[in-house]
Amino acid sequence: MFIGLVTAVAASACYGTGSVLQAVGSRRSAREEAAAGGASAGTTAHGGPSLASTAKAAVTWEFILGTVLDFIGFGLGALAARLLPLFLSQTIISANLVITAVLSIKLLGIRLKQLEWASIGVLCSALVLLAVSAGPEGGHHADMSFHWWLLLVTTALLVGGSLLVRRMGANGAIVAGLLSGLGFGALGVGVRILDGIEPFDLGALLSDPALYAILIGGIGGMYVHTVALQIGSVNGATAALVVGETVLPGAVGVLWLGDGSKDGLAWLGVAGFLLAVVSAVGVAYFGQDSHGTAEPVTPSEPELTKS
Repeated sequence: MFIGLVTAVAASACYGTGSVLQAVGSRRSAREEAAAGGASAGTTAHGGPSLASTAKAAVTWEFILGTVLDFIGFGLGALAARLLPLFLSQTIISANLVITAVLSIKLLGIRLKQLEWASIGVLCSALVLLAVSAGPEGGHHADMSFHWWLLLVTTALLVGGSLLVRRMGANGAIVAGLLSGLGFGALGVGVRILDGIEPFDLGALLSDPALYAILIGGIGGMYVHTVALQIGSVNGATAALVVGETVLPGAVGVLWLGDGSKDGLAWLGVAGFLLAVVSAVGVAYFGQDSHGTAEPVTPSEPELTKS
């Protein structure tokens, strides 16, 4: 279990740092586009970012570096999902919210409210409770029908959700964050049940619908997360992501894959899980209007600290 904990923490660090770098790139791209084409540049009729605007944000050097960290975090998170109960591995990975919040102070000039700090403190405490209560992970096998359902539900959520977010425009940041979390949560479940890993069998791997659920969840989740970072608070969007990334795989692991807690400590695991979700919702709620609160940047400050 120790190796699983270490890899989950490392994945969390990669994801948290990557989110802030992606936000820096997204906002710099938006400023440049607005300066070149006016206030309505790069937006749809509903006030959300256009596909072209999102694509331009994705090719900034900050966003690319953040994406590289995301891929590293994906590899580490996939290993953690195989070594730990999903409710523990996904919750630890979702603690990247803490790293995102702290780095956003420096790189985005955001000032966190006292209630945001309190929510982050509760989240850290919840992670301790989960780590103490977690037992060994359950199995890696699920019926093939479950693999197909995972693929279908993941596709429907991300395709339908992306269309909904674009219609919601500037009001869709929290929904986009939640959808990206559900995509990443489906990715974690898919990694856990993926066939053809132990022992390695390329044919079984390529024919498994869970593999394509992983790809759709990862790519689609990254896309809607980019949209969320363009239109809303980085902390609020990331906190909504935490809820989606934690609740879905945690429930699947307990209900269908045999994940559980140590004898007599189930209540502690339930308490930790609920506290983690509630505190993440708290950060999303209290930080949803914080992305416009940065202090003006003086000429002596580097470009990276602008908000």
